[in-house]
Amino acid sequence: MGSKLNILVGTASWTDKSLIDSGRFYPKEATTAEARLRFYASRFALVEVDSSYYAMPSPATAQLWAERTPTDFTMNVKAFRLFTGHQTQPKVLHEDLRRALNWPEGRNLYWKHVPPEIQAEFWRRFQHALQPLQDADRLGLVHFQFAPWVVCNPAGIAHVHDCVAHMPQHTLSVEFRHKSWFDDKHRADTLAMLRDLNLVHTVVDGPQGFSNSVPALWEATHPAVALLRLHGRNTESWNVAGPTTAASDRFNYDYSDAELGGLAEKLRELAAQVAAVHVVFNNNHEDQGQRNAATLMRLLHLSR
Repeated sequence: MGSKLNILVGTASWTDKSLIDSGRFYPKEATTAEARLRFYASRFALVEVDSSYYAMPSPATAQLWAERTPTDFTMNVKAFRLFTGHQTQPKVLHEDLRRALNWPEGRNLYWKHVPPEIQAEFWRRFQHALQPLQDADRLGLVHFQFAPWVVCNPAGIAHVHDCVAHMPQHTLSVEFRHKSWFDDKHRADTLAMLRDLNLVHTVVDGPQGFSNSVPALWEATHPAVALLRLHGRNTESWNVAGPTTAASDRFNYDYSDAELGGLAEKLRELAAQVAAVHVVFNNNHEDQGQRNAATLMRLLHLSR
């Protein structure tokens, strides 16, 4: 691997409202989507697309992302929320699929409610949307962040297997949000399953002590890539929910240089086990993620 660490550092999203409103990351003249992405890609080699979690992305948008970024830029894409067991409002779906489902507006839709033939169409469209990034060699990981109620039981394991079966052409990373996957009873089996399925285990740095918390397990399960996602360590806001609670409030945490230094040491060890490590800061309150990512790059002696 040579002396240079093959670690890519970036943030989850580059268009969060609180980031733009803070005025501390983008220059004043970067007022368009194109200008912001071009500026972001000049500072970091990696970004995670989060908008694809909230609504199915379009091939046209993915094509623009490819055109607006340099050839050495990598975009991890978060899987659409229906695939990962989360509730979804019908209004975010394509109009023809919404009509075909005929699901009541305002009532949460779950994957189990979707007939198999429409499930197949969701998978087809999602992969079609990823194709421009894949063709341009920008696509990194497709990230599956499973819902907290996807637990380590036969149904949860079957759900993971089903997602893998539908995405054979992609490298998938998996993040669990229920403690059962990595408790003493299941930890070894979960890691073995990820290795058997050729999935990238997500090392999670986040608040501890909750049912929807998982420990930071510094393990690599895929020979090519390891992934660290950082959610901050704000235990007070981790499970605060409500109509006025923004994601940026939940992940409001500014890592200290000492904390980042400790993470840098672990990342060096992880990087020795794989061809590349991806680091995604998901503490997306104002410019915290971007500042912390830049600090970590300095600590690791990485340049853009």
